[in-house]
Amino acid sequence: MVTGRIVFAAFLLSAFAGRVRAQDTAPPPPPTPDSDPVLTHRSEAAPSLPAAPTIVSLTVPKGTPLQIALDKEVRVSKVGQPIHGLTVEPIYAFDKLVVPLGTEVTGQITELQSVSNGQRTLRALDADFSPPRKVKVDFSEIVLPDGRHISIQTAVTPGSGKTLQFVTAADPDTTKGVKSVAAEKKKQAKQQARQEWDAAMKQVKAPGKAHRLERVAVAQLPVHPQYIDAGTVYFAELQQPLDFGSEPFSAEAAASLGGPPPPGSFVHALLATPLSSASSQKGDEVEAVLSQPLFDGKRLVLPQGSRLKGTVIQVRPARSMSRGGQLRVVFHELVPPSGIAAKVDASLEGVQSGNDQNLKLDSEGGAEARPPNTRLLTTAISVGLGAASFLGDSASDVGPRVSGGAGGFKLIGIALGLSVHSQQLGMAMGTLGASRSIYVNFIARGHDLVFPKNTAMEIGIGARQEPAPSAKPERKETVQ
Repeated sequence: MVTGRIVFAAFLLSAFAGRVRAQDTAPPPPPTPDSDPVLTHRSEAAPSLPAAPTIVSLTVPKGTPLQIALDKEVRVSKVGQPIHGLTVEPIYAFDKLVVPLGTEVTGQITELQSVSNGQRTLRALDADFSPPRKVKVDFSEIVLPDGRHISIQTAVTPGSGKTLQFVTAADPDTTKGVKSVAAEKKKQAKQQARQEWDAAMKQVKAPGKAHRLERVAVAQLPVHPQYIDAGTVYFAELQQPLDFGSEPFSAEAAASLGGPPPPGSFVHALLATPLSSASSQKGDEVEAVLSQPLFDGKRLVLPQGSRLKGTVIQVRPARSMSRGGQLRVVFHELVPPSGIAAKVDASLEGVQSGNDQNLKLDSEGGAEARPPNTRLLTTAISVGLGAASFLGDSASDVGPRVSGGAGGFKLIGIALGLSVHSQQLGMAMGTLGASRSIYVNFIARGHDLVFPKNTAMEIGIGARQEPAPSAKPERKETVQ
């Protein structure tokens, strides 16, 4: 009897529990028109998580050039001779500075090329019996400001190894003295670029006037040593990449990349396509690579490595009467690392150039090699010495003979004028020197304009404004 009651009670409890569970899971009844809706369940939304940052590799790729200026004069003596220089252009990886301006770089002389017999003969006729040999160098180590020594393998770009200057484009003429905001911004950017170059070259121990005069005097000797001047700049391309680790790059910053550059932007770029007024043709494609990132405030617009593509639109080789070569290049396409190209209008506003080219940039970025500014002075001196050789009355007059010898054959000519008592010889040497100076400075072919690969450029860049479609004039119907 007791057992039966226990079983019946357990059955009732299980039935009641099942009913309660059914009431809990049953859907709520639909609201009546007179009743207010009641929220019976609120689902909690998953909390939004910030996007994971992108990891950017800070690697300087193979082929990136180091611009290195020798900080001391080098007297060339042998292969294996050490050399020392400083970087005059900073190196970036994506948007981070990894090799600062002024970083020490060491290397050595790797080859001293012999001089051809023809060149040696021409030099000998000009009283120079130790013609300069072509010197090849290599750089093998950089020393970062924190003391780290990094071994590098480099190859020096052909055409580099000269003393350089940074030339900026002429300012356009303004009418009525009114200058636009864009023109003023362009002027300030060019001044800043020139000041940065001057500051970089101040690291170099440039010789003073007395030292330069001493070197000029030594160069006049028939036999003299060869020097590489302080400030000579080499473009040394990396043959192996440099790894500086990696760093996070936020998704917000990544989303802002590739946008149009702000109006009036200026970028630092290195020429990837060598140019020469002697060999380049109109229509040739030109490419430059951004060596430094472009920021708009703190926002990264273009990282290092973005490319500018352009075209040679004007070229003229050097011609007779000392007329130098000319080049004009425009850039019309910008390609960021994303690969999505954008049309731009960009012009050359500043460029590195060898001191011997006497380069001039016009307000539209056209470049021209000009004759040296000293040609009038040197020609006047040579003509004066030649004229002085005719002033003597007899072969015993030493002054005219020495003057003619100095104008024709430098120190050897002076020695001949002192030792050989011949007025005719002195006049011949003076005439030869004056004629040669006039020919070289005013009649001979001028210098071609050459921009070797990895030449640094300052490029003004902005979005291209597409011309608005011209509206067709409406036809007017005449009323009869």
